[in-house]
Amino acid sequence: MGRKVTVATCALNQWALDFEGNFQRILKSIQIAKDKGARYRLGPELEICGYGCWDHYHESDTLLHSLQVLAALLDSAITQDIICDVGMPVMHRNVRYNCRVIFLNRKILLIRPKMALANEGNYRELRWFTPWSRSRQTEEYVLPRMLQDLTKQKTVPFGDVVLATQDTCIGSEVCEELWTPRSPHIDMGLDGVEIITNASGSHHVLRKAHTRVDLVTMATSKNGGIYLLANQKGCDGDRLYYDGCAMIAMNGTIFAQGTQFSLDDVEVLTATLDLEDVRSYRAEISSRNLEASRVTPYPRVSVDFALSVSDDLLELVSEPVEWTYHSPEEEISLGPACWLWDFLRRSKQAGFFLPLSGGVDSAASACIVYSMCCLVCEAVKNGNQQVLADIQSLVEESSYTPQDPQELCRRLLTTCYMASENSSQETHSRATELAQQIGSYHISLSIDTAVKAVLGIFSLVTQKFPQFSAHGGSSRENLALQNVQARIRMVLAYLFAQLSLWSRGTRGSLLVLGSANVDESLLGYLTKYDCSSADINPIGGISKTDLRAFVQFCAERFQLPALQSILSAPATAELEPLANGQVSQTDEEDMGMTYSELSIFGRLRKVAKAGPYSMFCRLLNMWKDSCTPRQVAEKVKRFFSKYSMNRHKMTTLTPAYHAESYSPDDNRFDLRPFLYNTVWPWQFHCIDNQVLQLERKEQQTPEGCI
Repeated sequence: MGRKVTVATCALNQWALDFEGNFQRILKSIQIAKDKGARYRLGPELEICGYGCWDHYHESDTLLHSLQVLAALLDSAITQDIICDVGMPVMHRNVRYNCRVIFLNRKILLIRPKMALANEGNYRELRWFTPWSRSRQTEEYVLPRMLQDLTKQKTVPFGDVVLATQDTCIGSEVCEELWTPRSPHIDMGLDGVEIITNASGSHHVLRKAHTRVDLVTMATSKNGGIYLLANQKGCDGDRLYYDGCAMIAMNGTIFAQGTQFSLDDVEVLTATLDLEDVRSYRAEISSRNLEASRVTPYPRVSVDFALSVSDDLLELVSEPVEWTYHSPEEEISLGPACWLWDFLRRSKQAGFFLPLSGGVDSAASACIVYSMCCLVCEAVKNGNQQVLADIQSLVEESSYTPQDPQELCRRLLTTCYMASENSSQETHSRATELAQQIGSYHISLSIDTAVKAVLGIFSLVTQKFPQFSAHGGSSRENLALQNVQARIRMVLAYLFAQLSLWSRGTRGSLLVLGSANVDESLLGYLTKYDCSSADINPIGGISKTDLRAFVQFCAERFQLPALQSILSAPATAELEPLANGQVSQTDEEDMGMTYSELSIFGRLRKVAKAGPYSMFCRLLNMWKDSCTPRQVAEKVKRFFSKYSMNRHKMTTLTPAYHAESYSPDDNRFDLRPFLYNTVWPWQFHCIDNQVLQLERKEQQTPEGCI
């Protein structure tokens, strides 16, 4: 009958500029798709060069090597007898485009440039590419000679075009085009395109998977059709983790779900679906058919090839599946762990060094490393040969097979409690207990000697002896004495990261992990160049609220009872003198606001685009039952004063896993000045005027009236 089609999509752990590795992973995915009976294979956005090349897109080398990989793919026996849809940058008439190149049996069928570029948040595609703006129009692309010799073609269609096979029609979207108000799939579906494909480079943000799945199911529930989504996965060289979630949907229902987090470099999904289900679904939607009768047709490129086979009566079709979502706590457990694994194996370092303070934040970083060790052991147990080869290379033992996460954690993670005279016995005990339970190689040391040596140099030069506030010192002295301790911890962290393995007779160095959460970074509640300064930070994009929930999750999931005492203790930097042996300093008292309030400030500032006055107006309603207008004003002004005073710290922020939409990361996501007028005279004056008006209005309201 020839109406059942088997199609494949995939999630690949590509790496920016790793042309050899990317080529091999693409080939492997095509081979798996063919082995599963697929006759069409979709890959992620810009998979040939890797999505995160950034300014390397400006280099002619990136274009050249992408063409060379395309030529190697065209020439491979593996790519024969299957329509291959790959992503790469293409220069057409001196303009660089983000393209899909679709080919079959050493012939390029068409090149489809991206029409809507992602240019917000972490995305800067307009910096490197130009969108194709000529809807339903094509030009002839002159192939480079290396491709002409191989394909025996001189030109191929380039533009907004769809592919007509013997039995169906296929149209392409590229990532952002699914998220735009007028997505191409709408008109393509109305024009009879039955299979829509989307090649994505979509990164993880907590709770984002729901939106992605909803967009795909809605795209096919209103208009019918089959929808394939491919995505990159893993860390391809920077702060982002691309979280897979490849999927195949039809008529508003999911038929194949890919993993969101895994250590598999290549994941291929296939589904066998009946085209008649699409046709009958569409035929009974009269409003859709009226729209279809008026749609402007797309140019079609015809190919003498069918996705179905003539005798498919007994071929089984795929069954619908219910999408399984991770909780936010599971996402934190898995996403940053996979990101750390990619960073570790690709940087070829020997492990991680983590200053472990006995608080929630460093405990969360430790738990993420432990989760990574669990994932590695599980992947090896399930037969993942690439993970096994990577871990054997890291520990330099060709016969090593990890089985116990604690044993692996001892090899890969060194934790260190850096005590001072201001540290309590409780935090020391909590850090030691957690290290024992996750299995890390643990060190305890005192920084007092180093602190006294540094202060001694200052006193020798100035003949001044700074004191803590508790001992009669000024606020300047108090802050400087705290910062000295914090910065010495950073120096010692890097010293031990470089030489601790050497001291134990083992080769290699360690990556230093940071543990500053997104809320503290936003407010600048950290010392510049202290232990927040590290090589990478797995929790730097995660709020304190989510981290506490994550640590509670780890206590239960990984059976780590030490985490309960960490959760119940007040958050403290322990940089000021103890009072009768007890902690006298807490984070929230230092900040002048709670972590819960700080999360709200962060979301309003970044997500809601609120300046001081807009934030005040919003919070008047949000906090009307707990705060007076004057109290709201004071909280808002305190936040913006501290935020602007400390914004310079964001310029040196450790590269962190991006997980929150209100991250203050200055590198690419949150572009703002770092020199402000910290008293915000005009803005705060507007707030004060509004408070006075509200207070006068309240005074004029008669008693008993509401």
